[in-house]
Amino acid sequence: MAIKEAKVKAVEEIRDRFGRCRTAILTDYRGLNVAEITELRRKLKEQDVEYKVVKNTLTKIAIQDFEFNLDEHLEGPTAIAFSYEDPVAPAKILMDFAKTHKQLEIKAGVVEGKVADKSVIGELAKMPPKEQLLANVVGAIQSPLYGIVGVLEGTIRDMVYTLQAIQDKKAS
Repeated sequence: MAIKEAKVKAVEEIRDRFGRCRTAILTDYRGLNVAEITELRRKLKEQDVEYKVVKNTLTKIAIQDFEFNLDEHLEGPTAIAFSYEDPVAPAKILMDFAKTHKQLEIKAGVVEGKVADKSVIGELAKMPPKEQLLANVVGAIQSPLYGIVGVLEGTIRDMVYTLQAIQDKKAS
């Protein structure tokens, strides 16, 4: 009975993680040693990304109520990187790590509730970080405002020069 309860709890945890995450990336970690997996977990944790080794059968049960299907990707050893805030962070970290550790294979992922294959994960990894995107948006919003301020300043400055010239002419 204790084994069944543990499996039910594991299914609930996986379901909860998929329900809360913005991005989940499935990986095959076969061939990585303990030190390499620890290094990968540390890098992911620095960006608030959870990296969990999961049982494929329990994962299939956990996600059956979702609108996506990952069954074809749930073969062999599977670990999933879950990101609840930044959808780009796990893709960047995993793709960078896979460049230097050829054993790590990115299988697929779920981004904002949609299945994404390895090529989509690769494109996601090329995106700038969230902070940079926000800065770009703020810059795009501020740019026209600075232009308006500059035009208004120029008009006021011209008016002041004109008034100064009139005053100087009357004084002489």
